[in-house]
Amino acid sequence: MERFASFVRMLSRISGVFSILLILISILVVCQMIFQRVVLEQSTVWQTEFVIFCLIAATFVGAPYVLLTRGHVNVDLLPLFMGHRTRVVLALVSAVLALIFCAAVLWQSIFWWHEAFVTDRLTSSMWRARVWIPYLSVPVGMGLLCLQYIVDIWAVATGRDMPFGLKPEDRP
Repeated sequence: MERFASFVRMLSRISGVFSILLILISILVVCQMIFQRVVLEQSTVWQTEFVIFCLIAATFVGAPYVLLTRGHVNVDLLPLFMGHRTRVVLALVSAVLALIFCAAVLWQSIFWWHEAFVTDRLTSSMWRARVWIPYLSVPVGMGLLCLQYIVDIWAVATGRDMPFGLKPEDRP
């Protein structure tokens, strides 16, 4: 299981890098779009939609990295006042619930993506982009997020990681 956990953590780091690249590409495309509109006084066709797709993909694909680094918003007031065992139970229950939610989104997004792929659905804009390409970021991101939750649950359950990043002796 340790090798699996290392592999998933590596995938989560790669997803974080990929997410950063998507954001950087979005910034460059926005700058190009502004230059094209303001300086060249030309209309833009694909830029706005491309940036929207990139930022949504960055959100979903980057989610496993955020979970790996505990970068999400976390209110730890309640765990601070609990004993270590209660923290472990609370961390496991919340992670399992989150995993169930992410698995449900993953399951539905696979069908959603597959329908767009099979029907070769296009956007309604002049660009006419194939929507299965940006839609793919949802099942990929949710799948990686589910794997990261499984690793986190295993790490807390086996004592390899502390719940909420708090040591047993941490109390106010």
